Amino acid sequence: MERIDERTYKFALRIIKLVSALAHNSTADVPGKQVLRSSTSIGANVEEAYAAVSAREFSQKMTS
Repeated sequence: MERIDERTYKFALRIIKLVSALAHNSTADVPGKQVLRSSTSIGANVEEAYAAVSAREFSQKMTS
């Protein structure tokens, strides 16, 4: 079974490819950029949780 950090990395790559394939106009750019920011921040949140000092802190970071 893949670790969550590996899965979030692959997910972010898929979203990057998806957003690059969208039409580049004012209608698609705004939601595309938001989806891109949201998808890549998941991995950052997971990495922050892995750096947690305690099990409680890890749990809090993974559920927020």
